[in-house]
Amino acid sequence: LWLLADWGLGHVLTGFPWLWFGYSQLDTWLAGYAPLLGVQGLTLAVLLGAGALQLAWQQRRPAWLALPLALLALGGGLGQLSWTRAAGEPVKFALVQGNIPQTLKWDPSHVRPTLGRYMDLSRLHQEADIIVWPESAIPLLENDARTFLDSVDAAMRFNDSGFITGIQYQDEASGRYYNGVIGLGIIDAKDEQRYRFGEGNRYYKYHLLPIGEFVPLQQWLRPLAPFFNLPMSSFSRGEARQPNLLSQGYRFATAICYEIAFSDELRRNVQADTDFVLTVSNDTWFGTSGGPWQHMAIARMRAMELGKPVLRATNSGVTLAIGARGEIVELLPQFEAAVLRVAVRPYQGQTPYNRWGSWPLMALVAMALLAALRGRGVRG
Repeated sequence: LWLLADWGLGHVLTGFPWLWFGYSQLDTWLAGYAPLLGVQGLTLAVLLGAGALQLAWQQRRPAWLALPLALLALGGGLGQLSWTRAAGEPVKFALVQGNIPQTLKWDPSHVRPTLGRYMDLSRLHQEADIIVWPESAIPLLENDARTFLDSVDAAMRFNDSGFITGIQYQDEASGRYYNGVIGLGIIDAKDEQRYRFGEGNRYYKYHLLPIGEFVPLQQWLRPLAPFFNLPMSSFSRGEARQPNLLSQGYRFATAICYEIAFSDELRRNVQADTDFVLTVSNDTWFGTSGGPWQHMAIARMRAMELGKPVLRATNSGVTLAIGARGEIVELLPQFEAAVLRVAVRPYQGQTPYNRWGSWPLMALVAMALLAALRGRGVRG
C-alpha cells in the first residue's frame, strides 16, 4: 500500500516523486537493488526491514532480524554485478556553471553579459571533447539567437569540439514554445551532420512543471488570477520518446531539470547504445536550501538504475559527473562561476530496470495485496 501511495505521488497532478525512501539508501548495500527494481525496490527493502524490526520488538522474536540481514546481504551481492559495460576511451567534458543570479537571468539588459560570461569560461577549455552549458543558459529564444548560434557552431567546429546547451524555441508555424537542449559543433563521428535551426539533434522537455511552465485547465484558471499568468508558463511539451542527442558521435539521453526525478519516463529514452545520461538544470531558485543536493542525489539514483554515467550541468550547482554505479566522480562548489573538467567513459548495455521498468515490482505488489486479502478472508 505504501508503494502504491508513492506511485500515486509520482503521477497525480503530473507527479512529484521527490522524497521516496529509497533515495536515503544511495550509499548502503541496499543500493544493489536499484538496477533490478529501481528506487522503489530500495523503498520496499526499507519498509520490509523496518517492519521486521518492529515485529522482532513487538513479538519478542529475534528470528525476524534475519529478514533485514538477508536484504542487506542480497543487496550487497547484487551490487557486485555489472549490468552494463564501459565501451570506449574516456570523453573529456567541460561542464560550464555560469552562476547567473536568478534576478538577472531574464533581464534583457543582461543578455550580453550572460553570454559573455559563458563564452569566456568556455574559451579556456577549447581542448575538451564536449562543452556543456546548463538549462536555458542562453537567455534568448533560439529564433532570436541564430547569429550567435551560427558563430558558436563555427567556433566549436574549428576547435573540433562538440557543444550542448539549453535554450528555448518557438515553433513559428504553430506558435508553440519549447524548453529545449540542442547540440552544435561536431555532432557525429564522421562530421556529416550540421546544426540546423529548429530541427534535428535536439531534445524538448516532456515533463513540464505545473504553473511554472504550463497552467493546467488554463482556459478557466488564467482568467481567475494574475498568479496564473507567470512568465514562461505557456510551454508545450515534447514527445515522450525522442532520439538521443548526439555530440562527437556519442549518444545522450537527456532530461531537463526535475525530469530526472521521473525514472520510468527517462528510461524510455535510454537504449542499449546510449552512452551517457545528460541532465541540465537551473536550481538557483532553491537558494541555499538542501534542494540542489536532493536533486543531485536523485540524479545519482538514475545512474544506478540505468547503469549509465550521468553528466549534470547547472547554473549555480550542483554541477557534477556521476559514474555508472552512482558514484560521484567530481563536482563543483555551489555559487561559483566555474568549469568542471572531467573525463568519463561511455557505457553500453541495459540493466533489468532499464528494460522492464517498474512492472516487476508492481506485479510483486499486486501479488502481495492478493495474498493479504486472501489471508483476511481465510481468517474471517
